[in-house]
Amino acid sequence: MTLRTSALILAAAAAMATQARAEPPPAGAKYVAMGSSYAAGPGVTTPAEAVRSRCARSADNYAHQLARKRGLELTDVSCSGATTSNLLGPWGDLPAQLDAVDADTRLVTVTIGGNDVGYVGGLMAASCRGLAGADSAAAARCPAVRPPTEQAWLDLEARLRNVAAEVHARAPAARLVFVQYPTVLPPHGTCAATPLSPAEADAGRRTAMRLADVTDRVAKESGAQVLEAQKLSAAHNACAKDPWMNGFPRPGAPVKGVFYHPNLKGMTAIADALDRMLR
Repeated sequence: MTLRTSALILAAAAAMATQARAEPPPAGAKYVAMGSSYAAGPGVTTPAEAVRSRCARSADNYAHQLARKRGLELTDVSCSGATTSNLLGPWGDLPAQLDAVDADTRLVTVTIGGNDVGYVGGLMAASCRGLAGADSAAAARCPAVRPPTEQAWLDLEARLRNVAAEVHARAPAARLVFVQYPTVLPPHGTCAATPLSPAEADAGRRTAMRLADVTDRVAKESGAQVLEAQKLSAAHNACAKDPWMNGFPRPGAPVKGVFYHPNLKGMTAIADALDRMLR
C-alpha cells in the first residue's frame, strides 16, 4: 500500500466519522451533558435529583429541556463550581465528568471554562465591593477580585483541547457541541442590577469575550460545533427589559435565582437553539 493510498484511506475514514457525528441523534440515543453551573442551572425551578447535591443541577437546565424535546436518554454530570480539570479528572467524591461518555454516546454538550479564569466569581466579588461603597467594614467581607493570569488562559485552552480529544476518542460517533456562556453585561455601561465600576464592567466584558473566543477556536480546530450563546443572549443581558440572566440584587431586594447566572428563559432559549442546531 502506497503512502498516498494510506492517506486517502485515513482521509475517508475521518470524513465518515465527521459525517456520522453530524447526524441528528435519534430518539432514545444517549446524551451526556457536562460543564459548570451555567450548564447545571442552580436555582432554576426544581432540582433534578430527589436528594440535593452540591452540583445543584436543575430539572429545567438546557440539557434536561433538550432531552425532553428530542426524546434523548440524558446523563447530566454538570456541576456547579466545576472547572475543566473536573471534566478530565475526579473532584473529591465525584468522578471525572468525562467518565460518563462511552461508545454508545451520540451527543455531548459542554459549557465550561468560566471558573478556570474566575469570570463569574470576579463579577460577584466586584459587585459586592460596589455595593459596599465607602463602608470599609462591608468591603472587607467581600471576596478579593483576582483577574485571570495569562497562564490561566493557556491552561484553559489546553484542557479544552484535551476534553474534545477525549470525547472523540471515547465516543467516535458522538456529536460534540460546546455551548458558550450567555451574556451577563450590557455592551456598554451598567445598571442597578450590575453594581460594578466602569473599569470592572469592562474587565468582565473582556473576560467574557476571550472565553468565547477560546471556546470557538478549540471547537473549530477539534471538529466540534459551537452554540454561540453569547450572541444569542446579547439583547437579554442582566440589564435588559427581558433578561435571561439574573443580576446582583441590592440589599433588601428580592433574590431571584443565583447571581449572574441564567434564569429559566435563558436555559429555554439555549435548549431551543440546540434543538434547531441538531436538526
